[in-house]
Amino acid sequence: MVKKIGITWLSKPEIHDYAAAKSFLSLLYDNKTTVLYVNNLKSAAIVEFKAKDIFRASALPLLGNVNSHVIKDKKRIIAKQKLSPILLVRDSKNGKVIIADGYHRMCAVYYYDEDAIIPCQIV
Repeated sequence: MVKKIGITWLSKPEIHDYAAAKSFLSLLYDNKTTVLYVNNLKSAAIVEFKAKDIFRASALPLLGNVNSHVIKDKKRIIAKQKLSPILLVRDSKNGKVIIADGYHRMCAVYYYDEDAIIPCQIV
């Protein structure tokens, strides 16, 4: 891992993050369920979790340093640009957390500090 660095965050997700979450979730759920999740995300409070805990709960692999989106987000972190909070959905049926939007940001943050606190909206 790289030296710990201060990571700054927006106070709420950007509008286009919800559209991205909807696109991703529509691959997993029917339209009615997808719309319900996205609408609930929009009104969910911001909560915080450690990067390593989100990874463990999602069971997703860490994307490599060669991924273009991870590289872009790492550059944003170095430049002290604020990142958008990530959007999460609890999939209780499978006992996992789905990263509906923010997987690349999550990976970029993890490279700097696995204990970093990440603001999220979760339903």
